[in-house]
Amino acid sequence: MARPRRRLGNLPAEATSFVGRRRELAEVRQKLSTARVVSLVGPGGVGKTRLAIRSAGDLGRGFRAGAWLVGLAEVRDPTLVIHAVMAALDLRAQGAPDPRPVLLGYLHDKELLLLVDNCEHLLEVVAELVSLIVSVAPGVRILTTSREPLSVAGEHVIPIPPLELPSAHGAEPLSRLRQNEAVTLFVERAGAASGTFELSDANRTAVADVCRRLDGLPLALELAAVRTRVLSVEQILERLNDRFRLLVGGDRAALPRHQTLQTAIDWSYDLLADHERVLLRRLCVFAGRFTLQDVEEVCVSEEAARGAVLEALSSLVDKSLVVKEDARGVACYRLHETMREYASRRLDDARERQTVEERCTHYFVSTCQATALASRFMLLDWLARMDLEIDNIRAVLRRCVVQGDIARGIDLATSLSWYWITRAQSEGVAWLDELLASGASTPDTMAWSNFLRGFLGVLQGDWVAARPALERAIATARSADLPIQLVNALAMSSIAENLAGNHAEALRVLDEAGRVPVAPDDVPSRVAVLQARSLNAVFEGDVDVLLAAATEGARLSRAVGDLYAQHMMELNLGGAALLAGDMAESRQHYEEGLRIAFLVDDRIGQAYMVAALGFHAAINGRPGIAARLLGASETIRLSAGATVMAPLAPFIASAEESATQALGTARFRIEFEAGRGLAREAAVRLALGEADAAGKPTSDGAGYELGARQLEVAQLVAKGLSNRQIASQLFLSERTVDSHVRTIFNKLGFNSRAQIAGWVASRD
Repeated sequence: MARPRRRLGNLPAEATSFVGRRRELAEVRQKLSTARVVSLVGPGGVGKTRLAIRSAGDLGRGFRAGAWLVGLAEVRDPTLVIHAVMAALDLRAQGAPDPRPVLLGYLHDKELLLLVDNCEHLLEVVAELVSLIVSVAPGVRILTTSREPLSVAGEHVIPIPPLELPSAHGAEPLSRLRQNEAVTLFVERAGAASGTFELSDANRTAVADVCRRLDGLPLALELAAVRTRVLSVEQILERLNDRFRLLVGGDRAALPRHQTLQTAIDWSYDLLADHERVLLRRLCVFAGRFTLQDVEEVCVSEEAARGAVLEALSSLVDKSLVVKEDARGVACYRLHETMREYASRRLDDARERQTVEERCTHYFVSTCQATALASRFMLLDWLARMDLEIDNIRAVLRRCVVQGDIARGIDLATSLSWYWITRAQSEGVAWLDELLASGASTPDTMAWSNFLRGFLGVLQGDWVAARPALERAIATARSADLPIQLVNALAMSSIAENLAGNHAEALRVLDEAGRVPVAPDDVPSRVAVLQARSLNAVFEGDVDVLLAAATEGARLSRAVGDLYAQHMMELNLGGAALLAGDMAESRQHYEEGLRIAFLVDDRIGQAYMVAALGFHAAINGRPGIAARLLGASETIRLSAGATVMAPLAPFIASAEESATQALGTARFRIEFEAGRGLAREAAVRLALGEADAAGKPTSDGAGYELGARQLEVAQLVAKGLSNRQIASQLFLSERTVDSHVRTIFNKLGFNSRAQIAGWVASRD
C-alpha cells in the first residue's frame, strides 16, 4: 500500500495560483481570527472563489485539521447540501439513516476551516446547516462565497468588488501599471494564452482601456485575454468599444457591472462558429463534470455532428469558455457557474431545453441500466465512473421527480445500487423512498428496487424500514415469477430477521430461500444465500456450517471478481477461524478483507476489519496497538454512521478489557484516543502491520524525526503541561513553544495533544 500523503484538506491548485487581492486577503485573515462565519459577497465573475481558495490555502495550516472546500456550484437539490459537505470532509453517511449526527459528531471537537463555495442558489439550507455546525463545533470556522449574505448569527460579510482599475489611458508609469491587479491578471492570462504577450509602452494604453472597459471583472478579463492568440489588444478594445456603444447608446456610465460581464460573454459567444455556439449552450444540461462520451451522446445533432464534437470542445476550452480537468486519469470538463447560467439562457432562447434534457435523461438512464447487473463484477472501474457522473445523475433523478417521470426515475435509482451501498446509503434511501412513494416501474425493477431499499435498511440497522421493503420485493417476485429477485430478497430478509433478534423467522425464511431454484452460473444469488447461511451460523455458534458457507462464498465471489461479497466472506472466514482457535488463519482473512474493503472504499467493512485486528493485537500481547486499532475503528465506524455489528460486539469488549488490564485505564485511554485521531489510511496501515515498530501513525509526516528541542516539547506535552508551562520550563517564549507544537502536529500527522502523549508513551 502506497504511503498516503498528508493534506491540509481538499483544496485545488488555485490555492497557489492567484493574482492580487492583497487588501481582501488581509481582511479575510483578520476576520477569521475572531468571527465564526465570514462570507465573501459579490456578483458573478469577480473572483470570489479564487480569493476564498487562496485565503483557505494560506490559513489552513493554522487549523489542526486543515482547510476543506465544499463546492456547491454543481448541487441543485437542497437535500444534497449536507452530502456535499460530508463528501468534502471524506465522511460517509453509509450506515446512518440521518447524516446530520454523523457530520456534527465528526466536527464537534475539530479545529478546521470549512470553505463553502457558491451558496447563492441554496441560501436557506446552507444558512441552516452553517448555524447548526457553529452551534456544536466551537473549533470550526466557516468561509463562504455567495452573491448575497447567508444572514446567520455572527456572520461577517466582506463585499468583493472587481479588481482595482488602472488610471484612464494607463497614465501611470509602466512599472506601477504592472502592479495594478486588473492589468496583472490580463497580462498573465494573455501570456498563458498566446505564449508571447508582454506589457509594453506600445500596448499599455490599450491594455489599461480594456481593463477599465471590462470593469476589472476577472472572468471578463480572462475571456478577453485569451483572444490575444488571434487579435492585438487594440483590436480587442475596438470590438469591445463597438459592443458597449451598441448596448448602452454610448453612455458608458450607464453600464452596470453585471451587464459588463454579460456583454463580455456575448462578445465571446458571438465570435464562435455556429456549431460551437450550439455545443456551448447545450453543455449547460450537465449539472457537474462531463466526459467527451457524454457530450457526444447528449449534445450531438446535425449542427454539432459527432465527429466534430472533440474539435468544438477543444476550441471552447482554448477560449476559456469550458474548463478541462482530470479525474483519476480521465479527461473531463465543466462549465464555470456564470457560464452555465449564460448557456442556460441561450438554450432557452433556442427553444432546445426540452429536447436536450430528454436526450440527457435517456442517456443516463439507459447507460446506468446497461451496466447495473455487471457493476458488482467491475466495481472499482464502475464506482470511479459513478463518482465522476454522480452530479449529472442526481440532476436527472430530480428532473424525473419534478416532471413525474417516476418509472424512469426508479429505473435509474435502482441501477445505482452499488453506489448507494458503498458510498451513500442515506442518499439512496431518500431517492428510493421519494420515488417509490410516487409511482411504479416494471415488476422486474420494482422487485429489485424494494430489495435494494431493504438491503440499505439492513446496512443501516433500520429493521423497521427494511422489513416492509423486503416483503414487497418478495411479494412482487412471487407474483411475477421472478426467481432471481425472490431468492435475493428472501436471503436478505433472513439476514434482517437475524440481526433484529428474530432467529426463528430468520431460519424459516432462509429455508425458503434454499428451496428456490438457482442456476449454477447465478453466482450473486448463490452468494446471497451463503451470506445469510453464514450469519445464521454465527448466531447459532455452528463453526462447521459457517466455515463451509463462507469458504464456498469466498471461492465463488473471488472467481467472478465480486469484491464486495469477497470482503464480507473474508470477514466470515476470519470469524470462523477465530472460533476454531486458528489465530494465524483468522488474522490472514481479516487482513485480506481489510485490503479489499480499503480498495473499494467500504468504510463499514474497514471499521469491522480494523476492530477484528485490534482483537488479534490484544490476544497477541500488543495492547498498545490493540487500543489504537479499537480507537481507529470507532472513528471509522462513527464517520460512516454505523453501529457495532452484534457478532463483533463481544470481541471488541474482550479486546478492550484485555488491553486495559495490560496497560492500565489511563494508558489505555491515551492509546485509544491516539487511535481515534489517526487518519483512516494510517489506521489501515497500522492494522496491516505496515507502520513502524512503535506503532507510530503513518501519515506523510510520520517518517520525519523530531528535532531534539521538538522531542523535549513533545515529552512535556505528554506530561500534560500547557504551552505556557513548557515555555517557562525550557526558557522559551510561548510563541516559540506554540510553533514547536504545530511542527510536531505536522510531522507526526496528529491533531491533538493526546495523540502526542500516546506517541511519546509508545516510544518508552
